[in-house]
Amino acid sequence: MPEPGTRVVLGVGAGIAAYKVCELLRRLTETGHDVHVVPTPDALRFVGAATWAALSGHPVATDVWTDVAAVPHVRLGRRADLVFVAPATADLLVRAANGRADDLLTSTLLTARCPVVYAPAMHTEMWEHPATQANVSVLRDRGSIVVEPAAGRLTGADSGPGRLPEPAELFEVARRVLARGALAGDLSGRHVVVSAGGTREAIDPVRFIGNRSSGLQGYALARTAVARGARVTVVAANVALPDPAGARVVRVGSAEEMGKAVREAAHEADAVIMAAAVADFRPVDYRTTKIKKSETAEPEPIRLTKNPDILAELVAARPGGQVIVGFAAETDDVLEHGRAKLARKGCDLLVVNQVGEHLAFGAADNAAIVLAADGTAVEVPRGPKEALAEVVWDLVAARLG
Repeated sequence: MPEPGTRVVLGVGAGIAAYKVCELLRRLTETGHDVHVVPTPDALRFVGAATWAALSGHPVATDVWTDVAAVPHVRLGRRADLVFVAPATADLLVRAANGRADDLLTSTLLTARCPVVYAPAMHTEMWEHPATQANVSVLRDRGSIVVEPAAGRLTGADSGPGRLPEPAELFEVARRVLARGALAGDLSGRHVVVSAGGTREAIDPVRFIGNRSSGLQGYALARTAVARGARVTVVAANVALPDPAGARVVRVGSAEEMGKAVREAAHEADAVIMAAAVADFRPVDYRTTKIKKSETAEPEPIRLTKNPDILAELVAARPGGQVIVGFAAETDDVLEHGRAKLARKGCDLLVVNQVGEHLAFGAADNAAIVLAADGTAVEVPRGPKEALAEVVWDLVAARLG
């Protein structure tokens, strides 16, 4: 639950995705936030003032002349703990980047001294236009968090990058930014890569060698990085979770596919976190047809070979200044095996956790010890996986400088 008196200004741009923001507003108010909705004048063509007022419990205005004695264009921004703009249209982004103050929302953005989050939504061509990207860069350079749009169905039959992320994921961004307060945005301008899930090594068209990793810890790391302002690429292996808002998700299946995708993404990354459970071995022979069960004979042994060591390859090829984090899932002698793995791999940090039945894999919580190459160690007690994610990013941010 938020701290008592937590105030959110929810800015709404003039885009068709404004209807989805009603659900974001509902989630914010139901978790105890005091939300003032400030739409642009044209945003009311999509969702009317009566709807925003009913859902927020506050009157809605778009201009600085309504209730002028209260000086709303100054009061709202000064009192807010968070300003969250969704959908942030191309027009709204350019006005914000240039410091315009021609309606109540842009005036509020100028007076806000709290974290500001923009969730853009527009057609692909508009999002990818150099002018829009330049405005986004300006806002990020000033410390604002700009959540990358999702890819998917847009207005009409169009599809591509530019879709507003789902309200539940936007709510997670808002919740995490509010939790960090003035410390939000410390990863602004950084590109980070996070691997998540568990690889599967095919035996035949229907069988595979795999593990129990759900991707929950990797996605918690990704969501936390987005809320701290980073541009995030997630390489997800067999993950059945909603895409984190603001992250680009690359889907893979096997260890070889993951290695290729991570290496490509890591080429220009400031930090790489290998949270995925990558299979150490794969079958030597892949059967193109299903292996039939014999009623009389035992199955033939499956010969295995080693998979490439993705973490070691990343360390060997990393550019200067890149921070690399590995994960070690152990069942016994956790610290002993963890320290040995850190020495072998040569990464900057190694997150060591004990796995087993109802431990780590598929669970909502986690506990770990984060070992560092300089010999230090940070113990993280059992708690939500996002708590571990915050600690890991704190340690990464300190090493990025």
